[in-house]
Amino acid sequence: MKKLAIITTHPIQYYAPIFKLLSERKKIEICVFYTWGKDALKDKFDVGFGKKIEWDIPLLEGYNYNFLENSAQDKGSHHFKGIDNPTIIEDIKKYNPDAILVFGWSYKSHLKVIRYFKNKIPVWFRGDSHLLDKISFPKQLARKIFLTWLYAHINKAFFVGTNNKNYYKQAALNDKKLTFAPHAIDNSRFTPTEENTELAKEWRKELGIKENELVWLFAGKFEPKKSPLLLLEAFIQRQNEQEEQEKNKEYLIFLGNGELENELKQKAKYYQTIHFLPFQNQSKMPIVYLLCDVFVLPSKGAGETWGLAINEAMAAKKAIIASTNVGCAVDLIENSKNGFVFQSEDIDSLKEAMNKITSQKEAKEMGEISYQIIQNWSFEKIAETIENSFE
Repeated sequence: MKKLAIITTHPIQYYAPIFKLLSERKKIEICVFYTWGKDALKDKFDVGFGKKIEWDIPLLEGYNYNFLENSAQDKGSHHFKGIDNPTIIEDIKKYNPDAILVFGWSYKSHLKVIRYFKNKIPVWFRGDSHLLDKISFPKQLARKIFLTWLYAHINKAFFVGTNNKNYYKQAALNDKKLTFAPHAIDNSRFTPTEENTELAKEWRKELGIKENELVWLFAGKFEPKKSPLLLLEAFIQRQNEQEEQEKNKEYLIFLGNGELENELKQKAKYYQTIHFLPFQNQSKMPIVYLLCDVFVLPSKGAGETWGLAINEAMAAKKAIIASTNVGCAVDLIENSKNGFVFQSEDIDSLKEAMNKITSQKEAKEMGEISYQIIQNWSFEKIAETIENSFE
């Protein structure tokens, strides 16, 4: 059985299930090397949410893993020197893998692994960067030179979608080195159940929302790159226009926390149709998406690489609106079918997209299409791709 060493910083809900699935399928053997060290298991202060976060779903079950010693003074994935494993090369050699899969290069140890094992063991790579964020020409040139050098060390890169593939192409990776492994979530966990549907109905009642009233949802960190203020302003403008036209009442729910929370609440305080809900842990999120009819991700970047919340909302059978700066928009949103893509930072473009969804019936029909689309973006597809790469 072929052996794969997986190098990643810490257990997260989007990758741990893939590792478990690979182990269950028994087609290859894996061992995950967590480079943050055991400190990664402690409650971590999330700067974006502005609070300590501990996920409430199991992330270390069903697969082999090893927490490496991390000698960094300021440990963490928030900077290059925060991941520094003095024994990582020897630890990987002891495992004696047939290939190495590295998640992300912007850490001291990860870059060391990529450089050391070039031409010794096949080095595979996975990341979700794109070229959507605007940067100056000198920075573009410097990035191209560096990435061309970096990816010359890589035997294979697993691209997650169209924008990610374009990023690798600019770094001079040819098609032979590129393999599609879709960005995915646990679709089955977010598929609506009778129990979750009823819980969501009760939650809506508590918020004073009637069954036939259209609900828009933003769920995530209240931070500038996600542009929650743009969505708020678009909703308020539409509310004022609808009052004049005496249209059906609509609601907007913001779920999460972050640095823009006070500003958002201050601007929304005169509107009873805008609700704020605090951060909810992973076990509650399948219910959260069922509160809404349309999920909106209005991000402007920089750094909105993919937007996995859209995968989750689509698995929950929701219509989607996202900006052109959301990495997944080009792949997952089919305009007028399961939602709309609007021009990033353009409030009129966002309002136009919102105006095109006029009823729950339309949103539900779009949501059904979302559900069908997202079935092809699954953990099973990723597992198959990794296994077949040994061939």
